[in-house]
Amino acid sequence: MLGYAFCGSFCTHASAVKELRNLIQEGYEIQPIMSETVWHTDTRFGKARELQEEVEALCQRRIIHTVPEAEPLGPKNPLEGLIIAPCTGNTLAKLANGITDTAVCMAAKAHLRCDRPLILALASNDALSANLKNIATLLSRKCVYFVPMNQDDPEKKPHSLVADFSLLRPTLHAAFEARQFRKLFL
Repeated sequence: MLGYAFCGSFCTHASAVKELRNLIQEGYEIQPIMSETVWHTDTRFGKARELQEEVEALCQRRIIHTVPEAEPLGPKNPLEGLIIAPCTGNTLAKLANGITDTAVCMAAKAHLRCDRPLILALASNDALSANLKNIATLLSRKCVYFVPMNQDDPEKKPHSLVADFSLLRPTLHAAFEARQFRKLFL
């Protein structure tokens, strides 16, 4: 079973759900996870309850959305791999610095205790500024892999990076072979 976690880059949720569907069609069983922000927040991109219902219907499982629910995902309830898509800059920084104050960060911490792949599909407006050091930190960490990414709008958002969600599955397959899918920056 894979874990599939959503963080608050709401404009990328449609792409994340599309790849979730693709994984399910490929035969993966999925345990969905949501950050508390995603669980509670309605935006111009959609209502929280609608996303919850769609994800639970796709996965046929209840969404983990609290720290206590996420903690057993390590040795007690191991996952084959954990995908965070989208992974915000906030979550990236917390992962790089060992902070586990959200369901997604706790799921990642618990999961990494078992040395299994963690796949990050980054979507961050400060990836090439304040969060660049966190990318470097996590690139050097065992069992952490990034979905290839590019600048989504170099003129208007020069520090922003967004994963190419269509490369999530090949990144996952490479991670199962303990290697980073390349080319990392598109």
